[in-house]
Amino acid sequence: MILSLHDSWNFSSIWVPRSLLLLLLGSSIVSPDLYQPALDFLYTSLRHSSIYTASTFETWWTVFIYAVFEVSYTYRFAHNPQLRLVNRNSGSASSKPIPKMRRPKNRVIEGFTYIGPLLLLDLTLIKKYGGVAVQDMALSGNYDLSSVTKTIHGTFLAPTLHNFTLSSPLQTRRALPVAPATSRELALQLAASLFIYDALFFGFHLILHTPFFLTIHSHHHNHREINPQITNQLDIFERLGLVLLANFSLNIIGSHVLTRTLFVMVFVWLLVDIHSGMDLAWGYDKLLPEGWASGSKRHSVHHRLGSRYYEPFFNWWDDAYEWVCRKKGEKGEPEK
Repeated sequence: MILSLHDSWNFSSIWVPRSLLLLLLGSSIVSPDLYQPALDFLYTSLRHSSIYTASTFETWWTVFIYAVFEVSYTYRFAHNPQLRLVNRNSGSASSKPIPKMRRPKNRVIEGFTYIGPLLLLDLTLIKKYGGVAVQDMALSGNYDLSSVTKTIHGTFLAPTLHNFTLSSPLQTRRALPVAPATSRELALQLAASLFIYDALFFGFHLILHTPFFLTIHSHHHNHREINPQITNQLDIFERLGLVLLANFSLNIIGSHVLTRTLFVMVFVWLLVDIHSGMDLAWGYDKLLPEGWASGSKRHSVHHRLGSRYYEPFFNWWDDAYEWVCRKKGEKGEPEK
């Protein structure tokens, strides 16, 4: 009876954040003028910040956001056994032992293997963002403006190395758009980039589960119980693929640099959430309409079986894939 009342309260309470989220997104798209003064002030401050204009900002920002989310989720995982999926699925009154968790001091090598390749790219390639003039890109990369049209293309699909000299040995800053983003741009670009990444990673994930690449991807599945720390338990090849796909999803639609900053926060939150190993009352799969999001439950099934549910955030590509498989005579119905 107590559990029933608790679940009923959770069901009712989810409408509070869901309504607030809908109001925020709706007003951002319909009435962007409401948010423009705040966005103007925020972006002007960031654009004149040496930290924000550093070429390595996004790498360090991602590390910081990941640390915040992973630590908070890990603490909740360790101190709330009733939320762990393995306990809810076992049907047993007793809680299963907590899997061995890695302490921060033992994860230094993991941090270097993540940060190292990204910093290398940050310090050698010119950053190319939507809304930035080619001339500004050239200046940030230590190029002579007289040779811009011959040496630099504005598209991110044509990477450009920094012009290395004794006076400028590394790419240390990035050129940013002059104009701030509108709330409408932020909302639509964020949604579009997440949808694009979700589709791209679905295909990438399918490839990782083929025999040749499974030796690489199996490291991510090497655990006794899925938990927040599994999020970054990746081979360097897979980690770079994830980052490059995220960048492509943002760049292909010309996302504003402020969208990229917001994207990191949402993207990392979603990644940690699906690997949390917990059934949270306010998980993102409950914030979205029923059937839209995969969430931690569905992703835990993927980690347990290793043969279904390859899509990271949503359900549509997985559902279409399983429909095609059933048509071809594959066994099994989608797990509810």
